[in-house]
Amino acid sequence: MLKRILWLLTAFPAAALLITLAVANRHSVRLVLDPFRPETPVLSVVLPFYGFLFGALLIGVLLGGAATWMSQGRWRRTARVRTGEARRWQTEADRLMRERDAEVAARAKALAAPEKRNAA
Repeated sequence: MLKRILWLLTAFPAAALLITLAVANRHSVRLVLDPFRPETPVLSVVLPFYGFLFGALLIGVLLGGAATWMSQGRWRRTARVRTGEARRWQTEADRLMRERDAEVAARAKALAAPEKRNAA
C-alpha cells in the first residue's frame, strides 16, 4: 500500500508537469532531416514541439533500459547457472531420500517378518 501511495505522489506531479510542458510548447516546429539542403528539405517532420520533447524522453528511457539490461547480462547468466545447479542438487536430494525411505521400509519389513512366525 505504501508503494502505491509513493507512486501516486510522484506520478501526479510528473503528469501535471508534462501536461504543463505540452500546453506551453504546442506550437509547430519543423525538424529538418536533410543536412545538405536545409532551406528546401527533402526530409522533414512538422510536429508540435512537445511531440519532439516526449519523443526524446521516450527514446532516452528505451536506450537507458536497453543499456541497463545489457549491462546486467552476466548476472542473469550466473542466476541461470545457479538455478540449474540448485535443480540438479534438489533432484539428487530427492533421489537419495527415496532410496533411504525404500531402505528403511525394507529393513522394517525384514524386522517385522520374524515376528509373524508361529511356534507350532
